[in-house]
Amino acid sequence: MKNVQEEKFIISVKVGPKGQITIPKEARKMFDINEGDTLMILGDKSYGLAIVKSDSVYDLMKGNKKDENYRG
Repeated sequence: MKNVQEEKFIISVKVGPKGQITIPKEARKMFDINEGDTLMILGDKSYGLAIVKSDSVYDLMKGNKKDENYRG
């Protein structure tokens, strides 16, 4: 894993034969992703894919911003 900053990183993963990827341990720890959590895949053909925890999306839809620095 390539550390860019303390709160950011870049990593590559391979897609398995069933279309699955493994989220690296460091990323799961950073984003508090645990077994049983639900993730959402957001996609835009021009911009690509994003993976987010579903509770983050629901908070955003309700207008509950957890981070004052969020620019979305």
